[in-house]
Amino acid sequence: MHIDLPEKRYYGIGEVARAFAVNTSLIRFWEKEFDALKPKKNAKGNRKFTPQDIKNLQLIYHLVKERGFTLEGAKIHLKEEKQKTLTNFDIIQKLEHVKKELEKIKEQL
Repeated sequence: MHIDLPEKRYYGIGEVARAFAVNTSLIRFWEKEFDALKPKKNAKGNRKFTPQDIKNLQLIYHLVKERGFTLEGAKIHLKEEKQKTLTNFDIIQKLEHVKKELEKIKEQL
């Protein structure tokens, strides 16, 4: 899944939820469930996600929504095989990017 977010230091929870096409409550729930997500909170309690948090969210989204893992299964998978999962996820992202570029070229022909 390709996420269209501008290059920034921090993203609001609304921006993140729109980028992933999910509700903000799901993002808050995943924050509680997964230790990898640690958004910064300001004095009012607003969550600000860093680019590293966005990458972790992409990985969690991939495991839970695209591959069909349960939350417990995704937690175990991240703990036991995090490096292998990250490598595979990076390869998938690059291939999806190449596919989109090829589709753009096909439309231009």
